[in-house]
Amino acid sequence: MSAIIIDSGLIHYEAIGRGRPLIFLHGWLGSWRYWMPTMESLSDRYRTYAFDLWGFGDSDRDAGRYDLESYVTLLEQFMDQLGIMKAALVGHSLGAAVALLSAARMADRIDRVMAVSAPLAGNAVSKRLTSPGNSSLLERLLGRRGAEYSEVELEVHKTDPVAIANSARSLLTLELRQRFEHLRMPLLLVNGNNDPFINPLQPDDLRGVDDNVRPIGLNESGHFPMLDEASKFQRLLRDFLETKPADLGALALKEEWRRRMH
Repeated sequence: MSAIIIDSGLIHYEAIGRGRPLIFLHGWLGSWRYWMPTMESLSDRYRTYAFDLWGFGDSDRDAGRYDLESYVTLLEQFMDQLGIMKAALVGHSLGAAVALLSAARMADRIDRVMAVSAPLAGNAVSKRLTSPGNSSLLERLLGRRGAEYSEVELEVHKTDPVAIANSARSLLTLELRQRFEHLRMPLLLVNGNNDPFINPLQPDDLRGVDDNVRPIGLNESGHFPMLDEASKFQRLLRDFLETKPADLGALALKEEWRRRMH
């Protein structure tokens, strides 16, 4: 376990591998831990990092920091403290929103972004996330299927329910679609086609976007594509990281990822 102090608060993180920096940002359920299989699969060529946002995992709780802008600032400070000048980002749900906002704020430091289960509009997020609940978050939000995600279940009990509710509410009036349409770095939007929390991408969501944006849906995935279809997800991420920006369109041409929105 590694930790750093940011603004007088403790932030837990893990890092493995060697190579170009690659930062993983978790979502509303769980912590850094469910990224571990993906981190290990990429560690042969990348220095992979994952940290717990305020109110999640083993990082400190601070209700005054449970909003998207505070999490964007946290990522920037994390990169500063660890001497990461530039990195690729992989964000999931809440982490996807943080990644997209971070790319807009510090475009010169973000190489590319994979946004998984990205809530492109406030109404794309299930209302179940905006109300604090009891400690059995997986059961309340995922029902019986929550037991299928051992990587999530191990640490979800550490989550401050207020962090989920406040950060979800901070997204309600924010249209991420308007933010990322001005980004110029490669952007891969991945979603599970059976996600119970984030509404699937619609054709209108991506109408008029530039060639640097590619959407891909995974048919057998729910809210956690990195766990539901791990091998496919990991290969997709590796190919995305190694694809030249000008060749990004070829990523969608591979038969096993042919599912796309037009």
